[in-house]
Amino acid sequence: MQIEKNVHSNNIIQFAENHKEVLVMSADLGTSCEVGEFAKKLPERYLSMGIAEQNMLGWAAGLAKEGFRPFLHTFAVFLYRRPLDQLEMSIAYPNLPVALLGFVPGITTPGGITHQSIEDVGIMRTIPNMNIFDCGDATDVESALEICREINAPIYVRMLRGAVPRLFDPNEPTKFNKGRLLSEGTDIALFSSSICTEEAMRATSYLEKQGLSVQHLHITTLKPFTDPLVLETLEKVKYGVITMENHSVIGGLGTSVGEVLLENRINKELIKIGINDEWTHGAAKPYLMKKYGIDALSLIKAVEKLVDDEFDATEDKLEAIRLEDYDRV
Repeated sequence: MQIEKNVHSNNIIQFAENHKEVLVMSADLGTSCEVGEFAKKLPERYLSMGIAEQNMLGWAAGLAKEGFRPFLHTFAVFLYRRPLDQLEMSIAYPNLPVALLGFVPGITTPGGITHQSIEDVGIMRTIPNMNIFDCGDATDVESALEICREINAPIYVRMLRGAVPRLFDPNEPTKFNKGRLLSEGTDIALFSSSICTEEAMRATSYLEKQGLSVQHLHITTLKPFTDPLVLETLEKVKYGVITMENHSVIGGLGTSVGEVLLENRINKELIKIGINDEWTHGAAKPYLMKKYGIDALSLIKAVEKLVDDEFDATEDKLEAIRLEDYDRV
């Protein structure tokens, strides 16, 4: 596994150079959202809108109607909490091709609940015409912009910044509404998204060495949620299903998987790993992932409950697992 920096910064410049209709808009967080270099290299296509998110979404709607492709940059919470009316009425209702790039999703920021978007997917899923894409590694980040262009509709992207792991082959771009199969198995189904996939891969590597067969899907598209591989995975496993997400257990990935189970009358147990019905607080990401139970060890404990077995996992044993040794499908 590699760690790469400023993935989006480099990608957005190249993307805009290839697509002249692209405009970058920021809400006074350009440097924090990795478009500082974009502003220097393509200043005529960079609009700094200040701390005025409602105004920014209104401008984006007007620009989209004139044939531009606005890519909005700010922290995720400031794209749906503050300007929800403008988001719904100005962008989603007329079904305009505006890309909402929301940075520091979930608990990836130490900024506390004012900056942590732990319920964003649940809110955005209810908005008609809205699409949702959730990045989990550098390849997802690199794939996001082209996905935004291709769907030609409102899309909300949970974007990663800074030092981002490279979990997947850059020569195999992430596809919209298609999960990435990381391991095949028949005992349990595991669906993970965002920063939880790295933890899930470590846990799966350990579990498979203990003799457990895991069908693991990395999920990036949270709306629509119609990938046939999801249903195939749910139907093939013996014990049950676990979802793992950097989001509330209400309204996100776990809820989406639960809906598929219900709609298809699949009688299997579902365990949802995520942030419980509570407000989070600020701290370092590794600490928060352990505190709120979205790390590798928490996943193994959930698996033990699901299959009624013990796997003798410890923090030390999991720390010893290197993802570059992980045997991918």
